[in-house]
Amino acid sequence: MSRATTSIQVIDRAVQLLDAIAAAGVPATLKILSAETGLHPSTAHRILNVLAAHGLVGRGDGGAWHLGRRLRELGSHVAVQADLRAEARPIMEALRDTLGETVNLTVPEGDEVVYIDRVISNRMMRVEQVIGSRAPLHVTAVGKLMLGESGDAAIDAYAGRTGLPAYTKKTLATPERLKSDIHRSVKRGYALDNEEAEPGVGCIGVLIRDASGQAVGGLSISAPIERRRSEWVGQMKDAGLALSRRLGYTGS
Repeated sequence: MSRATTSIQVIDRAVQLLDAIAAAGVPATLKILSAETGLHPSTAHRILNVLAAHGLVGRGDGGAWHLGRRLRELGSHVAVQADLRAEARPIMEALRDTLGETVNLTVPEGDEVVYIDRVISNRMMRVEQVIGSRAPLHVTAVGKLMLGESGDAAIDAYAGRTGLPAYTKKTLATPERLKSDIHRSVKRGYALDNEEAEPGVGCIGVLIRDASGQAVGGLSISAPIERRRSEWVGQMKDAGLALSRRLGYTGS
């Protein structure tokens, strides 16, 4: 019980220190931070050193503390996702209304894609992904396109790290089969999930690019495999390009 309480207390104190550094507006000395937070200097120093090890704070030549680069990176990541969701929502809703199936918005994170938004089909029988859920790159349409962005060496490295676990009988569970599918997908500008993640579920996925041309996410439509239609491909590609344009992408 005491360990749980201590863990929470340490987090509270770390947040106090981060708030105090941010409020100062300029690098703050240990003496100032101790006074602002009410923490003993040795306690504050110990916590600051741990935060510094994670890049959340930094220390200048004069010994004063400032917010670290990791916080900027995390803040930038949150801003990109917020912008992406806001720009994607009307496009996703239009796709759902036109095609009648669930549309998903995903972003890459490590060896997975994360579902950050969705618009759900009104059909009684439909496919739903929980916001915040994750899936391995090799079993999703968007994930395979993300792997394709990195090249064959990165695909081989991914296969070595993960072992390409099979989630269904149709999962592409060897590097050769996976690379062959990815090459085709990249060339045509969209990818399919043919019951590779879940039996009976088929998806069509496209990438979303930002102003620099980097793939920052993907749109996919999920449906029972018997309802998925090849005619949707053009509309998905158009939607992906329209969303990329909203993010400043100028390529084709």
